[in-house]
Amino acid sequence: MKESVKSLVLTLLVLCSLVQSYFLIYRLPGSDPVVKTESDYIKTENMGQESDAESMLFPSQIAIHLGEDRHTIFYPESAFYNLIYSRLKGRQFDGFQRYALDNINWNEIRSGHTGLELEFDEGIPVVLLQRVMQIVPDPLFDGETVSRILIYNTDTDDQVRVFFFSSQGDVVYEATKADLTVQDVRQQADFGKEWVPYTLENGNYIPEQPISMVEAGLNMDTFTTDQMQSSLFFDPSITRYIREKDGSEIYTDSKRSLQVRQNRNWINYTDPAAPSAGENNPGRDVLSAVDFVNEHGGWNGLFRLDQTNGSGDGQHTIVFRQYYGTGPYGSFPIVDLPSFHYSEITLNMRQGTITSYERSLIYADEGEWRKEIVELPGGDDLRERIAALKEGSSILKLYPAYFPSLTQEGLLLKPVWAVELSNGSTRILY
Repeated sequence: MKESVKSLVLTLLVLCSLVQSYFLIYRLPGSDPVVKTESDYIKTENMGQESDAESMLFPSQIAIHLGEDRHTIFYPESAFYNLIYSRLKGRQFDGFQRYALDNINWNEIRSGHTGLELEFDEGIPVVLLQRVMQIVPDPLFDGETVSRILIYNTDTDDQVRVFFFSSQGDVVYEATKADLTVQDVRQQADFGKEWVPYTLENGNYIPEQPISMVEAGLNMDTFTTDQMQSSLFFDPSITRYIREKDGSEIYTDSKRSLQVRQNRNWINYTDPAAPSAGENNPGRDVLSAVDFVNEHGGWNGLFRLDQTNGSGDGQHTIVFRQYYGTGPYGSFPIVDLPSFHYSEITLNMRQGTITSYERSLIYADEGEWRKEIVELPGGDDLRERIAALKEGSSILKLYPAYFPSLTQEGLLLKPVWAVELSNGSTRILY
């Protein structure tokens, strides 16, 4: 009997020892596990801030249609933009029906009716839009990507019509059950009556008066190569260093590689052997991309989901673009230049897994060394500058933006008109 008790006690002591060893190795309070796998990364402190996808899901602009071919534009972070967008987030949209895009004269509606239009440029997946707007799930609609939302009052039957435009450019979806009244739309459109008038020409809005923006000089700092290495490699001590003829530096652990272009303060990280996590899902991919950036560099300032493009081979590209500016004038995108990659964070994914990651090492630090209100040209002056481009390609989009440059004092953001052309290039109008 005594031997049985001793054996039982000994067995319990051995089990307790094993459990205690497990917690000491894998679950030490206040720290990460001591034993890690090669798929783990080390989260570097004192880099950018964490953010969530919802804060990056907003229209690039809200166009107000006042009837009689009168329009105005509200830009992100301006008071009326925030007010309109916050109200629409509280409304419900349901009962979707699909139509061919060409069945309706949209320019006639924009010119002749009171309404508003939220523009999402390259488009936003409906499953993500449902995270910030009350869009009732619908199998007909949920798999789409939306480039704009048009809301307007009809003249004949005193009702509100709401259309969601597919980014594919061939179909449009009407929410036949929208929690909006004619008075709601009229009240929000009235915000634009005293604002800068715009004219709709060839799909673009031309302000008939100069518009004001803030030219800003920002203090800047840079992430170090060591910080990025520690963030992106399981064990930075085993990485090999290669210096290319063009001056760029490559760090690799034989599976992953980190290319650093010091002269451009820019990195390109690739992980071609990353294990696939499943099928491509645009909404889930964007959420994974946000989490990845949170853990590997973070965010410095306001970013917007700018592109989410998939391809037939399972590849998916996600681009976040940085905005700058607050107060009455709004916030505007910073132009990303071939010679100065600063404002965009780009991630490529394959079946839900990050395979490459590009971003600038530069970030704006606290404080400004310049802040001055300047005016961008409007009216005929702007039309003349557009005509002077003499490009063979058509204009896809015209918008106010910031042109970034490095000076001895820091980062200078200069207000400009940006023109995106159908050949994929961007031209700057000062």
